[in-house]
Amino acid sequence: MKNLKLQPAERDFFTRVRRAIVANPFSDERAAVDSQLTRTKTPLSSEKQIELLTRVVEEKLRQTCSGADKPILYFRGEDRELVQYGVLFHLFHKYCSRFDHHIREQIDSGDEPCTVGFADDVLAEMISMGVSRKEAVRFFSLFFQMRRAFYFIDQIVGTSPCMKDLRRSLWNNIFTHDIWIYDQYLWNRMEDFSTMLLGPTGTGKGLAASAIGRSGYIPFDEKKRCFADSFTRVFISINLSQYPEQLVESELFGHKKGAFTGAIEGHAGIFTLCSPSGAIFLDEIGEVSIPVQIKLLQVLQDRIFSPVGSHRKQRFYGRVIAATNRSIEELRTRKVFRDDFYYRLCSDIITVPSLFQRIQENPDELDHLLAHTVRRIIGRTSPELALNTLQTLKRQVPPDYPWPGNVRELEQCTRRILLKQQYEGDRILRRSTESDTFNELLVQGDFTAQQLLGKYCKVLYKKMGTYEAVAKRTELDRRTVKKYIES
Repeated sequence: MKNLKLQPAERDFFTRVRRAIVANPFSDERAAVDSQLTRTKTPLSSEKQIELLTRVVEEKLRQTCSGADKPILYFRGEDRELVQYGVLFHLFHKYCSRFDHHIREQIDSGDEPCTVGFADDVLAEMISMGVSRKEAVRFFSLFFQMRRAFYFIDQIVGTSPCMKDLRRSLWNNIFTHDIWIYDQYLWNRMEDFSTMLLGPTGTGKGLAASAIGRSGYIPFDEKKRCFADSFTRVFISINLSQYPEQLVESELFGHKKGAFTGAIEGHAGIFTLCSPSGAIFLDEIGEVSIPVQIKLLQVLQDRIFSPVGSHRKQRFYGRVIAATNRSIEELRTRKVFRDDFYYRLCSDIITVPSLFQRIQENPDELDHLLAHTVRRIIGRTSPELALNTLQTLKRQVPPDYPWPGNVRELEQCTRRILLKQQYEGDRILRRSTESDTFNELLVQGDFTAQQLLGKYCKVLYKKMGTYEAVAKRTELDRRTVKKYIES
């Protein structure tokens, strides 16, 4: 066959496909490109949209390639690149459900990599379209990584703007802001990109870390017909506040037999156990001492460490994710967190929002979270139980309750309502966080003066106990104060 050329309309279509591939799947940009490609005016569910989009791209490829064998090879330059994007886009979405099934199968199976039964089909289709076998294997590995990342990030539920931002940030942390850059330059070099997760306790920093840590690039072993490692074992988490200082180094770096009293045998630390495709999650990083920070800094800089009591050098592979619920600015100001250590950890900084912020941005957030929590507890969806829990909560907890324990508190709140049909909130932490809640409102800056005055009156009323005391403090009349507090 002679060389093929894309017509202007075809070139425009596949350019949009390329934009869809590059766009963050949790972004408004991606949703807009999908709608343009499918020409849908009525909003569809994400599943229906992808199903329609897959059929549209498949049909366009059929028209463009005219039934040619290995059609990608009959195009030149940018046209070849655009057609290949179309082929990869179509095959990725065609096999999404098979990837999801494999992810669940691997979760159930544990640390031994499972055989990928559909791998031969995907590779054969790519090769038949003109992708080289070597590139097909790499693209297949990338497909699995992308689907894993989407699978785990999508489990971080929430409809508020701050949660949408969080999901977009997690995707960018794994693939950068442009997956083309990642594919060309960084897919095998992400170990140098450390991450700091900030946010109050109970917000879900561990879940965010797990989404990153389980979504690293894992090569496909064509001979064994499985991926080189199981994503279930590549993410290793340690809560540094659980260990006394003398044992933290041993847990991190391991120790040699006889290295200290009680070391009756050797021990492999998490830096030894971490695979090249994996990540280590250092939770409560703000609690570690300066000497441990210095040793961690050396590992991050040189990627070399030695077990306690040994001079044998070992190489560390994998990414580092760290988290703290304390103010990192305060820790650095007080000189209990070294600046040089911070700068080695802050390739990316992601803040996991509080439940209070999420509900303030979108009151429906609580409804969605309760439905999700009930489903997790009982193992299936139950609109009736979710509604009953929500109604009980709204009767017994005020709308401006600060949720000091965040999502973790909401989970226990749901269990308590299921047990006792009762939840009054955490009174001790609630009193201690009222001023923080009001400060958070001021920082957000999304409230009118009347709304802020109403919030302020409620905070004062909880402290002072009478309308008269609040009226005196605010220099408002009693009726106005009562209106604000009861609104």
